[in-house]
Amino acid sequence: MTIHIRKLDSSNAGFKQALSAVLAFEASEDDAIDHAAATILADIKTRGDSAVLDYTNRFDRVAAASVGALEVSQAELAAALDTLPVARRAALQTAADRVRAYHARQKEECGSAGFLYTEADGTVLGQKVTPLDRVGIYVPGGKAAYPSSVLMNAIPAKVAGVGEVIMVVPTPDGVRNQLVFAAAAIAGVDRIFTIGGAQAVGALAYGTDTIPAVDKIVGPGNAYVAAAKRRVFGVVGIDMIAGPSEILVICDGSTNPDWIAMDLFSQAEHDEMAQSILLCPDAAYIEQVEASINKQLDAMPRKEVIRTSLTNRGALIKVRDMDEACEIANAIAPEHLEISTETPQVWADKIRHAGAMFLGRFSSESLGDYCA
Repeated sequence: MTIHIRKLDSSNAGFKQALSAVLAFEASEDDAIDHAAATILADIKTRGDSAVLDYTNRFDRVAAASVGALEVSQAELAAALDTLPVARRAALQTAADRVRAYHARQKEECGSAGFLYTEADGTVLGQKVTPLDRVGIYVPGGKAAYPSSVLMNAIPAKVAGVGEVIMVVPTPDGVRNQLVFAAAAIAGVDRIFTIGGAQAVGALAYGTDTIPAVDKIVGPGNAYVAAAKRRVFGVVGIDMIAGPSEILVICDGSTNPDWIAMDLFSQAEHDEMAQSILLCPDAAYIEQVEASINKQLDAMPRKEVIRTSLTNRGALIKVRDMDEACEIANAIAPEHLEISTETPQVWADKIRHAGAMFLGRFSSESLGDYCA
């Protein structure tokens, strides 16, 4: 079945309005979701473990007898790591090493001791930088496995010297992903609870008899997780309110169109609400990418998720030139930005607003994001 992905042209009248319509959708702001999250949080705050257990058994379709039964032992994490195929374990370890090296350099260059100075009148001022005592990391687990989320949230905390890292991850129908657990073992996560959703955020924020309260909650999740994080901010720190995952690709038409199609798939496969957009000045090349999308789709394990995402939220946009592509990218301010061109640094210098940039046709977002 052919994907009817939206195509826009920046030279057409009404382009700005059409682009705004593409970008307007924001599920985390839905009133019903916010109300549901607020109700769950209030229940967690009042009933603690009992509420966490009720919601987890209901939403994840499990039959745990206690919240304690939802905790994953260190022995199970070690077993998950030990039973990984050699190539997969090596890839996971390489990714972890790269994440750790990056953040170690960040710590060294930004300074971990703070600063102290004396003004002319003798006043002493300064700043002391200290790690948090306990951090909670949320790892999505409802629709796919994200070992990268484990590495990219737990390892920076460990490098910074955080005393204890508590991880929560949903396991619908009781299915425990061994790659995620192996990543937790490599990253040095201290405790893991197989809970998710707003109830997991509430448990981390308020604490229960079994789950300790944390100082900060980080990591991506669905719209209910985002709504819950917004509501507990102030009780605890949070990293940000994450929307649906997104990728924006700027291409000059020189990259293999099959690669660009796969790069668009890399975020579309995350969730039906994810967004994948291509900006390119070459109309014929855009047609080639569209053809490649339809050629490769049926081979994708999560093809129905990709199909829905690209149909509802994707876009192939013809721009006048590469300068305009950069202007549009700055206006969108994407979570992930790929610049797949002959001279990527030239265009990267024009980008002011993006979460992470991946430069060059060999810098796949899916690989680069995973390995920091």
